[in-house]
Amino acid sequence: MQKQDVKRFLDLPSRFMRDVYQLVERVAPLGSTVYIQGPSGSGKEIIARSIHLLSGRNGGPFVPVNCGAIPRELLESELFGYEKGAFTGAAKERQGLMEVANGGTLFLDEIGDMPLDMQVKLLRLLEERTFTRVGGSKPIKVNVRFVCATHRDLTQMIRDEKFREDLFYRINVFPIFLPPLKDRADDIPRLIALIKERFEIQGFPPSPRLTPCGIEALQAFPWPGNIRELRNVLERAGALYPDQQINGQLINNLLRPFGAIDRHVEEEAIWSAVAELSEPISFEDLSPDVSDEIKNAVSSNGEQSSSEIYNVRQILNGSDAFNLKDYIAQLEIEFIKTALKDTDGSVSAAARMLGFQRTTLIEKMKKFSILRNDT
Repeated sequence: MQKQDVKRFLDLPSRFMRDVYQLVERVAPLGSTVYIQGPSGSGKEIIARSIHLLSGRNGGPFVPVNCGAIPRELLESELFGYEKGAFTGAAKERQGLMEVANGGTLFLDEIGDMPLDMQVKLLRLLEERTFTRVGGSKPIKVNVRFVCATHRDLTQMIRDEKFREDLFYRINVFPIFLPPLKDRADDIPRLIALIKERFEIQGFPPSPRLTPCGIEALQAFPWPGNIRELRNVLERAGALYPDQQINGQLINNLLRPFGAIDRHVEEEAIWSAVAELSEPISFEDLSPDVSDEIKNAVSSNGEQSSSEIYNVRQILNGSDAFNLKDYIAQLEIEFIKTALKDTDGSVSAAARMLGFQRTTLIEKMKKFSILRNDT
């Protein structure tokens, strides 16, 4: 990300992001500690980098540290460095990230995950800009700007005694709240264009072309993973449909690749396929046990014989008022009632007989208003 990219990334059409951009422009030149609060994947690091690039420190390093990703026993040595012999394996002295960031910006991401003992040491660092390496005694002074961020509610963590109140007031000098993507759907078309540009720079295949319905589908999605999830979906779309036009239906499929199966749609599809069979299904083709169970269950209706149930062409041609959906529903009802009758009203046993989960059978009984004693 370059300085000239900042405006393009932050000057988005939603009111929320216009406010954020104005705050970034105001605080960047001041050198104040900035606290960014927002959900995971909403772009907190982009905001932090933008503050650095718009500041007088843009010639220095920008050093990001994920406080939740570094094991607590290593976090102190990663931040402050260590002296030779400070612990087993410390064969020589090593600079910490604090020294690496000298003259620039240190971005403490997910500061809410920092252990309490490290919070005490960070408090002193923020106040004095001075620290000592692990195993050392010589104070080291640094010129570093701090930008902190988290997706957690630090005020609640303070009440739960999981975050120091004095540290919170020390980092909460200039707060910036970054709203979730679901609250700024107006930004999505511009974000799509910016993400596609990044893909091109990184050598990805040509991105698909989104129809207006496709963009509307993206804007209607709640985005629990925020911008990070949007980027993943666009990357998936590019892999599956490079340089192709994709509509709202394809977008919905991409958004829910492992979504729950719509059993009604599945049922319709299965029975539609059965309706295309040219020959009736014969009970002789089934195992004797299965054949007897089907015959008994279906014949309990007393209205249709087993041969009528499974002779698809005869059924379709035998009535002008045939309705497949109603027919399937009636068939389900008869199977469920028979299973309940044969198990003395035991839902669990009937579910096993029908090959259902117990919860599935309960749902179907509610759907068809079937009671245990209706059998």
